[in-house]
Amino acid sequence: MKHLLACLFLASTALADDVPAFKPLFNGTDLSGWVDVNTSKETWSVKDGLLVCSGLPIGVMRSEKQYENFVLHIEWRHMKPGGNSGVFLWSDATPAPGKELPKGLEVQMLELQWPALHPTKDGQPNHPGYVSGELFGANGLEIIPENPRGKRSMSFEFRCKGAGEWNTYDVVAVDGVVKLSINGKFVNGVSQSTVRKGYLCLESEGSEIHFRNIHLMELPPGRVTPEQTAPVLPAK
Repeated sequence: MKHLLACLFLASTALADDVPAFKPLFNGTDLSGWVDVNTSKETWSVKDGLLVCSGLPIGVMRSEKQYENFVLHIEWRHMKPGGNSGVFLWSDATPAPGKELPKGLEVQMLELQWPALHPTKDGQPNHPGYVSGELFGANGLEIIPENPRGKRSMSFEFRCKGAGEWNTYDVVAVDGVVKLSINGKFVNGVSQSTVRKGYLCLESEGSEIHFRNIHLMELPPGRVTPEQTAPVLPAK
């Protein structure tokens, strides 16, 4: 009986270890786990437990490791009207040739005044879809949009909040499919991503943005080919 109980205990422990769980990608004290790609030492900092991005220069900071299938929870707020940022999924480790940003699947984070502050050539406000939490392939990554706006996928419902207010994104990424929840409701998605394993990148693009509560739950791997995997950059 003792041997049976010991076996059951070990089996339950093993099962518990296999249960997916969220782990922090930002510890609230420093930038451990992240690598600056092409910004500066002044771009990223930690203040009062928040990850602060100055927005300058334009570029990204990436995760140390690659991820395939996962659930990402991230909270963000722009500090000025018209702010621009985003998080890249399944990203390359370095910018695309001649670009400031990498190849990857971008989950857009735009402040609500962006369309008005970036009018079209005829002086009209830009398309409101930009501030809906759009999903799109950047610099060569291709996707099939769920709610097409050209090659981008626009959210079915506008749920983002404006400058100074916190937004919550929950992103489910599995086997080339991405679903985005904004402030408690799934409203956007894409499928058939041509890249399905890569780095996570946070984007610096012109104005101050804050991040907090960045957590990721890794899920079991699927079928990903070498062609669907971003090149691995050796650790320094």
